[in-house]
Amino acid sequence: MALPVAYWVVLILFGMGLYCILTERNLIKIAVGLNIMEAGLLLFLVRMAYSPGDRAPLLGTGVIRMADPIPHALTLTAIVIAASTTALLLSFIIQIHRHYGTVDIDEIRSKMK
Repeated sequence: MALPVAYWVVLILFGMGLYCILTERNLIKIAVGLNIMEAGLLLFLVRMAYSPGDRAPLLGTGVIRMADPIPHALTLTAIVIAASTTALLLSFIIQIHRHYGTVDIDEIRSKMK
């Protein structure tokens, strides 16, 4: 059974973000990788909300296809939380750069000793 295209996109986005977080030494690139992972997870939530067989009544005149609105509401909430955590993360990176003069993890660790 083949996965739909949306799931492949989710896996690719999540994998790219995880690879970026694990291999990069630059804090800003790590923050970008985190945002790419979040985008993959949000796409996963939206995709999971839709089931091809779901039908709902429309004003008593038959049925229409629909998606479950709860995951969409949770996704909107997650977008707001992701934006605020990204802003906080970038403000921390700015303060680290002001204090250590670099955003490279290895240089920061060497200056901490």
